Amino acid sequence: MARPARQVDVTALVDGIRSGRRADVSRAITLVESSRAEHRAAARDLLTQLATFDLPPATRVGISGVPGVGKSTFIESLGTRLTAAGHRVGVLAVDPSSVRTGGSVLGDKTRMAALSVDPRAFIRPSPSAGTLGGVARATTQAMLVLEAAGHDVVLVETVGVGQSEVTVAGMVDTFLFLTIARTGDQLQGIKKGILEIADVVAVNKADAQGGDHEGEARVAARELAGALRLVRGHAEWAPPVVTCSGLTGAGVDDVWDRVGAHRDHLGADGLAHKRAGQQLEFTWALVRDELDQRLRSSPGVASVRDDVRRAVLSGDLPAPLAADRILAAYDGDST
Repeated sequence: MARPARQVDVTALVDGIRSGRRADVSRAITLVESSRAEHRAAARDLLTQLATFDLPPATRVGISGVPGVGKSTFIESLGTRLTAAGHRVGVLAVDPSSVRTGGSVLGDKTRMAALSVDPRAFIRPSPSAGTLGGVARATTQAMLVLEAAGHDVVLVETVGVGQSEVTVAGMVDTFLFLTIARTGDQLQGIKKGILEIADVVAVNKADAQGGDHEGEARVAARELAGALRLVRGHAEWAPPVVTCSGLTGAGVDDVWDRVGAHRDHLGADGLAHKRAGQQLEFTWALVRDELDQRLRSSPGVASVRDDVRRAVLSGDLPAPLAADRILAAYDGDST
């Protein structure tokens, strides 16, 4: 016989978060990531209570780049500098989900060994839960937990593929794009969409061994700056392009200064306006995520799912008609 689920003591969890207890912060993030109905209800209660605390806005930075660009090394270098300067740093790494378990498959704590044991830092690999709605719900709420626990800088690392960058860019104050110098066409493989949403661009690994990699990084930075002028035109904010090395730390302080300059450019009113818009987008992300959960648990959908699957796979039922049948079954739940 299955044991009943243990009731979540939300008030005690809130007290633990406000006291900065790491175990409670971890439990709270697990709670807001959960898709179980009782956990989602407890998570709403938790966040409602946390919202009553008047906290200064933390600095939220999204960091993206293709796999192999050195995001984790850069984040560790930046994070250790920030904690040494007195900041408390939270790192949320949006990882691809395991197909079987839905858990994170990249070991960020093993790739940020020094930062993971820093008492002023908190690193949390966050599974994407298979949907962008899941990313928006889990990551945005995890940021709120970290901020309530006193972390004044929150870094959100994306896996660097697909639409996850756009999703993360919509929940942070500044979006930092990391790239590396490449042989041949320096712009090869960089998506136009990334340049449209980037607030700061940094060419990493300027320290690489062999050849004039520092010179190649400078060339790549110049070409990227030119590309940004074409893509962004005469925008109010011209994203700076700088070079750095996460491995040696060269240029990392300069990158952070550029992040600060972007925040200063926004100003208090601009930041408030941006976050208000993000809250509206987050509202709809929560609605879409909840509808997805309801669709998956619908008795009506469950009753037709296998028949629809067989008919679509055999070619007997076109996808638009299959979708209509599933939605009709879902609508039938409430009749």
